[in-house]
Amino acid sequence: MSSGPPAGRKCAAGCEKSFFNGKYFTSMDEKISQIKTFYEAAFRKFDPAKTVPEIDVCFYPYIGINHTIRVRDGVVFVRLAELCDAMPESGHRALAEILVAKLLRKKVPALARETYSRFVKQTEIRERAVENKRNFGRKIVTAARGEFFDLDEIFEKLNAVYFRKSLPKPVLSWSARKTYRILGHHDGTHETIVVSRSLDDRSVPEYVVEYIVYHEMLHIFHPTVHHNGRRSIHTPEFRRSERRFADYEKAERWIEQNIKHIKRRAKKTNGQS
Repeated sequence: MSSGPPAGRKCAAGCEKSFFNGKYFTSMDEKISQIKTFYEAAFRKFDPAKTVPEIDVCFYPYIGINHTIRVRDGVVFVRLAELCDAMPESGHRALAEILVAKLLRKKVPALARETYSRFVKQTEIRERAVENKRNFGRKIVTAARGEFFDLDEIFEKLNAVYFRKSLPKPVLSWSARKTYRILGHHDGTHETIVVSRSLDDRSVPEYVVEYIVYHEMLHIFHPTVHHNGRRSIHTPEFRRSERRFADYEKAERWIEQNIKHIKRRAKKTNGQS
């Protein structure tokens, strides 16, 4: 008993043939044309009163599982991650509904979301995305020593006080620019902790910088959990550990009271109005 069609086979001329939507395609153009019909169907579904616009679809070498849909001069441009080239027809139909619904500000059908999620949450796909990021992703790293605070020293202090020196030391860096939306970030792929340069300032208490670094260190101590296809970053265990920080409440309160000032200062430094 056959388990289904083969993933690909050679045609008489020696070119690769791929099986998709119950058919074998001998070129990517044929496959793209088929995927394009899914977007046309999605437009008819969500906006039946209007004429389906011209649609341009192609696969793009995004590092991760990213897709974009934009309208320029009346043409809808859809760019799909190359990682999803092998996605089955049902996944591409679901993705078409998701992207078109978001473009038209319609509610995304639950079935479409579930169908697409089943594919992208497969272990193999996640591993390929991580490997792409590791091999091709850019990570802008400056230095750990800032004008007022040294992230290396802060890490060593926190590692001794809260983790019994058990955490492996990642690359520590201040961000290239002053930011305010994200004050800290842990990148497990590149084993890096980046802290916003907005906090490297004489007006910022040391315990605030320590709190941000401690929070990012917890991402190393409490790795991301995958359960039933769901990705959990800030688990209950993570939150309990976060509250162990000696100045937790004081740091949270300072950030809440000063975030507007941090935002104004960052925008001024970055030349934004």
